[in-house]
Amino acid sequence: MSKTLHIIGGGMAGSEAAWQAAQMGVPVVIHEMRPKVETFAHRTGDLAEMVCSNSFRSDDDEQNAVGLLHWEMRAANGLIMEMADQNRLPAGGALAVDRDAFSQAVTQKLRDHPLISLDYGEISDLPDDGHWIIATGPLTSEGLGQAIARETGAEALAFFDAIAPIVYFDSIDMSKAWMQSRYDKGETEEERTAYLNCPMDREQYEAFIDALLAADKTEFHEGETAGYFDGCLPIEVMAERGRETLRHGPMKPVGLTNPHQPDVKPWAVVQLRRDNALGTLFNIVGFQTKMKYGAQTSVFKLIPGLEEASFARLGGIHRNTFLNSPTLLDDQMRLKSRPHIRFAGQITGVEGYVESSAMGLLAGRLAASEILGQPLPPPPQDSAMGALIHHITGGAEAKTFQPMNVNFGLFRPVDGLKGGRRGRKDRYKAYTDRAKAAWTGWLEQAALVAAE
Repeated sequence: MSKTLHIIGGGMAGSEAAWQAAQMGVPVVIHEMRPKVETFAHRTGDLAEMVCSNSFRSDDDEQNAVGLLHWEMRAANGLIMEMADQNRLPAGGALAVDRDAFSQAVTQKLRDHPLISLDYGEISDLPDDGHWIIATGPLTSEGLGQAIARETGAEALAFFDAIAPIVYFDSIDMSKAWMQSRYDKGETEEERTAYLNCPMDREQYEAFIDALLAADKTEFHEGETAGYFDGCLPIEVMAERGRETLRHGPMKPVGLTNPHQPDVKPWAVVQLRRDNALGTLFNIVGFQTKMKYGAQTSVFKLIPGLEEASFARLGGIHRNTFLNSPTLLDDQMRLKSRPHIRFAGQITGVEGYVESSAMGLLAGRLAASEILGQPLPPPPQDSAMGALIHHITGGAEAKTFQPMNVNFGLFRPVDGLKGGRRGRKDRYKAYTDRAKAAWTGWLEQAALVAAE
C-alpha cells in the first residue's frame, strides 16, 4: 500500500495526475465523492466533467501561452489533451469539445487502466500517511475544506466563478443571427463558421444594458465577499464598471460582417459557441452571470435572435476556494507542513481547465517519481509548466495572491527582443520556441530517470 498514490478528486487535475502516475507504473486510487455526494454545479458522476465552459481556449502554440500549454501537455502524452483532440468541435482557433463525450471518454480511459481504481465517497480529513494528491478543485467539500483550513492555519481564500448559459440551437432565429468566426479565423470552412453571432444596434444595446443593471441578482451568503477573478467576471459586474465595458469585451463587434445587413456595422455582437458534437446546444460566450433565473430568461431574450430562445442550462455562480500556495506549497507542490500531501488543480490558485490539468500532470509525475525512488526536479521555469508552477509556489506575491491563468507575463524576458505591441509577435514566438526546448529537455531527463 505504501507504493500506492491516492488522489482526492476526479476532475481535470485529478484525472490527469492519475493517468500520468499510472503510466509510470504506480498504482493509483482515485477518491471521487460524486455521484454519492453531489455539487450544485455538476450534472453527472463522470470524471473530468466540464462545468463552466466547453472550451480549452486558444490552440495556437506559437503566439498564445494557453496554446503552448496544450503543446507541452501533448508532448507529455497527457490524457486530457488526447481526449480533447478526439472529441473536438469547430471553434475557430480555439480548442472546444463535446463536453459529455469528452468526460465519458476520460472516465472510460481511466476505468480501463489496469493500475487505476476508483473509490466513490467523500474524504473529510487530511490523511496522516501514505502518498496523496488533493485535487478537489474550486468546489472542495465543506469537511475537507475545514480540515485544510485547520492544517494551514489560514482561512481559505475565495473568489466567485460564474457559469454561462446554454441555448438550444433550434430555438435561435437564424434570420437575425449568422455563423462566423471573428476575422474568419480557421483553416476550414467549419472552423471559419464556428461561432453563432447575434447583432445589436445602439438602441438595442442600451436597452440590454439597462435591463442587465436592473435585473435581480443572487444574494451573497453571510461571510462571502464578491472577490471575482477578472477572467470570469459576470456580465452584470462588467456592465456596472461602465456601459461600454461589454461592447469592448465579450460583445465586441470587430472582425464580423452580418450577411443579413452587410452594409450595417453592428454596435455590439453576442457570440455563441457550439457546445456538443450534434450542434444542438450553444453556450453564450463570456456570459457568466449571477442573475436570478427569471431575470436571465427575460434579459437574454432581449438579444436579437434569442427572443424565443429555450435554455438547456441557465447561468449560475459559485464560491471557489484556493490555497495561498506561495506560502503553503514547496516547488514539488507538497504541503510544507505535511509533505506526503500534494495539491493540484484550481485549488492551488491556477485558473482554467488547461492550467488545472497541467498542474495535475506535474503533480502526478512528481509524486510517482518520488514513490519510485527517482525524484524529479521541478520543470524549467522557461517552459509554460515551469512558469506556472513557479508563479504559484513562490513567484507570486503571497499578500496579494489571486488565481492566475497562464500568460506570457509569467515568462522570463528573452534578451535582445523589442518590447511593446510592435515586437509582440517576435517576442511570443521566442517565448514558445524557448519553452518547447526547455520542456522537451525536462521530459527527456524524466525518461532517463525512469529508465535507470
